[in-house]
Amino acid sequence: MSDPVEPKTAESKAHDGALDTEKEVQVENAGEDNIDEKADRKFDENAKVADYKADAIEAENAEHNMTVLEAVRAYPMASFWAFVMSFTIIMESYDVFLCNNFLALGAFRAKYGQPVDDIPENNVIVTKWQSALSVSGQLGALIGVCLAGYLTSWLGYRYATLTGLMLLNVFIFAFYYAESMPVIFAAQILEGIPWGIFIANAPAYCSEIVPIQLRAPCTQMLQMFWAIGSIIVGAVTYTYQGVPGSTSYKIPIALQWMFPTPLAILIFLAPESPWWLVRKGRLQEAEHAVGRLGRRSRLNTGETVAMMRRVVELEATSKPPSYIELFKGTDLYRTLIVCGVYAAQNLTGNLIANQAVYFFEQAGMSNKTAFAMGLITSALQMIFVMLSWILTTYLGRRTIYLWGSAINVIFLVALGVAGSVGKSNSSSLAQASLGLIISVLFTLGPAPASWVIIGETSAIRLRPLTTGVGRAAYYIVEFPCIFLASWMLNPEGGNLAGRCGYVWASTGLVCYILAYFFLPEMKHRSYREIDILFKRKVPAREWKKTQIDIDDDE
Repeated sequence: MSDPVEPKTAESKAHDGALDTEKEVQVENAGEDNIDEKADRKFDENAKVADYKADAIEAENAEHNMTVLEAVRAYPMASFWAFVMSFTIIMESYDVFLCNNFLALGAFRAKYGQPVDDIPENNVIVTKWQSALSVSGQLGALIGVCLAGYLTSWLGYRYATLTGLMLLNVFIFAFYYAESMPVIFAAQILEGIPWGIFIANAPAYCSEIVPIQLRAPCTQMLQMFWAIGSIIVGAVTYTYQGVPGSTSYKIPIALQWMFPTPLAILIFLAPESPWWLVRKGRLQEAEHAVGRLGRRSRLNTGETVAMMRRVVELEATSKPPSYIELFKGTDLYRTLIVCGVYAAQNLTGNLIANQAVYFFEQAGMSNKTAFAMGLITSALQMIFVMLSWILTTYLGRRTIYLWGSAINVIFLVALGVAGSVGKSNSSSLAQASLGLIISVLFTLGPAPASWVIIGETSAIRLRPLTTGVGRAAYYIVEFPCIFLASWMLNPEGGNLAGRCGYVWASTGLVCYILAYFFLPEMKHRSYREIDILFKRKVPAREWKKTQIDIDDDE
């Protein structure tokens, strides 16, 4: 028979309660230790992909499942900082259009031109200096984009851009105090170097700080700011063209100083691209940057960093990024897409857009009215860029690019026909109207879609280098196109007028055919999926219907 169980005293109950509490505390501490260990492993540079793959999958699925409005709510500051970085493009646009407008400014011609009669305002800028001014800024920018790749890979997007802004503040002095055409030419080359840094960094930075659903509108802001730059310079020169003396061109030059310093302050306050930080192994800083770009209450910053690590690991090699890599294997294909899309901007209507004022003058409008119509054209371009945000986000990059290019070719042929029917008031009005339509439609399709493609196509680790090389291709193609365009429109040259539409239609058709066969659709694709599709060498026309498993890392 068993011994009777004695009832527990109050002291023994208290003792048992203390033991239970101690066990609960030990269990809680063990759980916290596991969480801390998991967090430490997440930010451990030596962690394997398997250690953070689950978190990476969660973050990628979260981005895929976001709507556009949900993405804006989750990443409000990312949109703002993309806006700030895109604003740097205004400076190149402003100065490019400014120099072209100076060639028609009486006070500028009186100071720097060669006399043809007793009226100084009728002086003519020597042809060689006209050509030199047309390409001087782009020559500097070509140097800048080549420097930007290594500079950004070393310093990051923020400090590379800050370097450019500070240099621009200094180089504007050379332009402002220039007393001869050779000095203006040199000053423009110097100013072009920071432009190259801005134009190489802006699309890459914008595409890296926003989620998938916002990549299109945030990179397309670059085209909008290019239009805004032309609006500002048009309004400034329109206002000061009647002012006598050097004030008419000195004030527009001095107004360049209103951009760099405020932008430098904002860029200094901006977060670095978390993708760049992950590439450098600075994972805690990357997590902090993600938190600054989005709302911490709406996203898991640790999971987002894990998603970035997964892609960086997928692209990892033992060597540092170099220009040579851009021309090897699948990276060669990606580089050619970026270079081709950039170069095509000069071959599918961009130069017609820049010559809109000429076509208005050909229609019999006065110089002042033509400039006013040019301003209206630039304003319409800005509106149509904003419309393209919706089209590209919902219809896709490839779709908008191909349809826009095809329609552009048709209107360019129509422009050629209008210029071939003989000189008449009707023909001139038709050419002016078609010049306006081509200018505006270019900013609805091919132009803004190009910026999205440029920002998405390259590998993450090679992005600063790829965008730099792509923009270099743009300038290399632009140089002969500028001279060709001038020759075609010059009455003493080709004197083609609207018939130049045939030339640009033929080059635009070639660009369309190449894009049809080689430009893939990257809408709703994460950078991991884009990497895998390129590595698997999926044909461009098959991308849209190719499925990539969320677990794939090849």
